[in-house]
Amino acid sequence: MTALERLAADLRREGGLLAEAVVDPPAGPAAESLGELAASGPRAKGHEDDYALLVETIHEGYLQHYGKGRVVRPADPELALLAGDRLYALGLSRLAELGDLEAVGVLGDVISECARAHAEQRGEVAEELWTRGARAVGHGAGRPGGDPAAAVEATRPGRPA
Repeated sequence: MTALERLAADLRREGGLLAEAVVDPPAGPAAESLGELAASGPRAKGHEDDYALLVETIHEGYLQHYGKGRVVRPADPELALLAGDRLYALGLSRLAELGDLEAVGVLGDVISECARAHAEQRGEVAEELWTRGARAVGHGAGRPGGDPAAAVEATRPGRPA
């Protein structure tokens, strides 16, 4: 079962308004590339499925705010915003349960920087932010115990990859 299929199943099992908005996730390799990127890193070793699921959950939350969800498709835009917040919280809490507080900081920064990019009409920057953030979650944001914002800082305009 893919991470998006697991997310859909988990949300359906929870019930409620969010469950009513769940659709079957898309298939194909591009559908879950961020989760797979995070799961492929050494930090995720032994918890690959968990990392793939939580990154895809948080990214789905982002899509509720700024795009079109892959798993959650509410008809009401206000419900989409609430769903996005719920998905952010769900993914970040799963990450915190794994004890990876550095990665919580990284993804918190990704969410914040994506919001800034959209507010500045630079939505195209967000995809690169997500790619770099997913890589940082799985592979580390630099030196152990380093600044979690370092991975996201590298995404600012004019910075090398």
